[in-house]
Amino acid sequence: MNRVLLTGRLTRDPELRSLPSGKTVTNFSLATNEYRGGEERTEYHAIVTWDRLAQICGQFLGKGQLVSLEGRLQTRRWEDDAKQKHYRTEIVANNVEMLSGRRKKDYAAETAAQALETQAEVMGIDPVDDEDFESLAEGAEGVEADETAPVAA
Repeated sequence: MNRVLLTGRLTRDPELRSLPSGKTVTNFSLATNEYRGGEERTEYHAIVTWDRLAQICGQFLGKGQLVSLEGRLQTRRWEDDAKQKHYRTEIVANNVEMLSGRRKKDYAAETAAQALETQAEVMGIDPVDDEDFESLAEGAEGVEADETAPVAA
C-alpha cells in the first residue's frame, strides 16, 4: 500500500501550470517537523497536485499556510542532455485540507484596498473622513492623508 499522510506548512506559494494536453498541475513544497529526544528535525517534501485540486491549491494556498494532505509517493527518473540520470521523489496529493491562515484572495483584497487608499490620498481625498471613499472601499482601514499630497480644488 502506497499512502502518505502529512501535516505541515507551505514553504513557498504553489506554482500553477497548464500543460499542452489541457491538464493543470501545481507544484509546491511542504515542511514537516519531527520531535525526538528534545530536538526538532524539519523535513521538506515536494508535493504535486493535478486537475481541479491543482487549480484550488493554486488559487487558495500560499506560503506559510498549515495544510494536511493525503497522497502517494512517486519517484520519477529521467536523463538530461548530458546523459546524466536524475531522480525525484515527490508526493502526488489527492486530498488537501487547509487548516489555518488566510487565503491568497484575502491578501489580494487587502492590497487592492491599500492601493485605493493611496490613490485617494494622491487625489486629495481623506479616506478616513470622505463618505464617498468609504462606500467605495468598504471594509478598508483608513490611513491619514499625506500633507504633501496635491489637493484637488
